[in-house]
Amino acid sequence: MTFSCKNHDFDTDNCKKLNGRCIMGRRGCILEGKVTVSEDNQKLIDELEKQWGARKKRKKIK
Repeated sequence: MTFSCKNHDFDTDNCKKLNGRCIMGRRGCILEGKVTVSEDNQKLIDELEKQWGARKKRKKIK
């Protein structure tokens, strides 16, 4: 990726702040709302949001 972020761990390509995969512009990212994301990144963000939604539903059921 061609951006600079103090939370990006270049060795693992993870976000130190969110303790997960670095996807620029995702919820919780310091760049959220400050950058325009590509269609590919938006697809990754949408997939991540679906996963979070599924996890929340499972937690409510328990």
